[in-house]
Amino acid sequence: MSRLRGVARRRYQQRERAQAAERTRRRILDAVIDHLRRLPGEPVSLEQIADRADVARSTVYAIFGSRAGLFDAVAADVLERDDYDRLLEAKFEPDAREHLRAGIRSGVEMMAGDRDVVRALFSMAPLDPDGVGAAVRRREEKRALGMRRVARRLREQDLLAPGVSAADAEHILWVLTSFEAFDLLHTGRGLSPPAAARRLTEAAERALLK
Repeated sequence: MSRLRGVARRRYQQRERAQAAERTRRRILDAVIDHLRRLPGEPVSLEQIADRADVARSTVYAIFGSRAGLFDAVAADVLERDDYDRLLEAKFEPDAREHLRAGIRSGVEMMAGDRDVVRALFSMAPLDPDGVGAAVRRREEKRALGMRRVARRLREQDLLAPGVSAADAEHILWVLTSFEAFDLLHTGRGLSPPAAARRLTEAAERALLK
């Protein structure tokens, strides 16, 4: 019986440690996101972030490994929520045209979810190439692969307009699914995210499809 109690106690302690570690991780992420939202033009200092999260700077490195690892986690937290799951589901649409539509719609919803933070990440990327820049670059590489997949499926299903190659489609989709394209319509023209998604989808279909 005492052995069983000892096993139960160890499991409880392990669970408590895991929960405490997750709470610490969450505080650090929230501190970075709050900084990007309130002070998007200011560089992110790990000392400031550690102070706001009430942890030691070494704790940030222990959890995330590096500055780049921290911003990878921030980008994932901001972008890879429920809308990201829907974006991934779009590739299972049997009809490539529906894949295109669902992908643009889900991508816009994902970027609109926390627009100000996403804008800050993209704006800071050139100024912090090894931290924010590396995180944004990895996300953009994933988007490039996604656009190549959509373009190939459109070609395979003979949906591309005459004279439009898969490479042409990939380039155009790269532009139309970018944060900049969404934000020009949303912030620049005042369109709601659904309205922006409709305009981007219409532009893609008119430019690419039969």
